Amino acid sequence: MNVAFFLIPKSRVAYLTEGSSFRQGMEKLHRYGYTAIPVISREGKYLGSVSEGDFLWNIMSMGSVNSRDLEAARIDDIISDRTPPVPVTASIEGLMERALEQNFIPVVDDRDMFVGIVTRRSILAYYTGRELPAGDSCGA
Repeated sequence: MNVAFFLIPKSRVAYLTEGSSFRQGMEKLHRYGYTAIPVISREGKYLGSVSEGDFLWNIMSMGSVNSRDLEAARIDDIISDRTPPVPVTASIEGLMERALEQNFIPVVDDRDMFVGIVTRRSILAYYTGRELPAGDSCGA
């Protein structure tokens, strides 16, 4: 078994692209119910992630919350490296260790191109023998 077994491909993952505004990022987090979301470059490389907390603390430091400010602010300034990626060739043990610390694990190919994510939920579902709800994947 390898990482690909648990992979949710990029085409089925909500992500942000560098240069997105705070407003776009917050709307996507809200729409998908995420607490953090991957950020990729225009070329498709994984850059990091942004979380609800990243938005909150930066909005507080702005001192203003009007829509014009949220449209002007860019996520590039708050991208975090708290969710480092694993290569698609990573071991299951390495994936499990990362899942202890992260809700999702970004997966990159040998060119550092973002190919998808593995969720903690899919790993736990597999090892507990539970079915995932429709729309989630594990071995799809």
